[in-house]
Amino acid sequence: MPAPGPKPMEPARDYPLFGGAFSAALPPGALDVSDLRPVPDNQEVFCHRVTDQSLIVELLELQAHVQGEEAARYHFEDVGGVQGARAVQVDNAQPLLLENLALRNCCQEAWVLSGKQQVAKDVTVHQALLRLPQYQTDLLLTFNDPPPDHRLSLGPENLSLPPWSLGDFEQLVTSLTLHDPNIFGPQ
Repeated sequence: MPAPGPKPMEPARDYPLFGGAFSAALPPGALDVSDLRPVPDNQEVFCHRVTDQSLIVELLELQAHVQGEEAARYHFEDVGGVQGARAVQVDNAQPLLLENLALRNCCQEAWVLSGKQQVAKDVTVHQALLRLPQYQTDLLLTFNDPPPDHRLSLGPENLSLPPWSLGDFEQLVTSLTLHDPNIFGPQ
């Protein structure tokens, strides 16, 4: 009998991230990519069970040389460069209200940005940047949302698991909670 594959996670208010240092609500059908392949220690990566959509939570070094919207654009362009994007286009960038975040007590500023990155295919990318300067950290959350024609067939067997929405991404961003600041090392 073949070994069972990774099991999709059900939505959970407290799904542990980074060994339990953080937690967040994940959308239905999220598969932990680290069960499938190696993932860098500073990332948590989840993929949709049916579509090509993915969610990434990254702990990055604070980029103190950029502030505000420029910081959000910096990270968007940096991710595009790392992925070998032939073109990156920012469609919208706006501040997030800190009072809507579970991390509001340690987040100095937050931005949400949407745009397109042309890699092997054109992908709509939504990012949230949560800046934690007291920990010298930029926390980057990314929702990769390829167009429907690049998704796997949504046949009758897959109708019970719809594609993720911006609302699912917003829930991930707003529910992200820090439980153990020691993840950032001695302060």
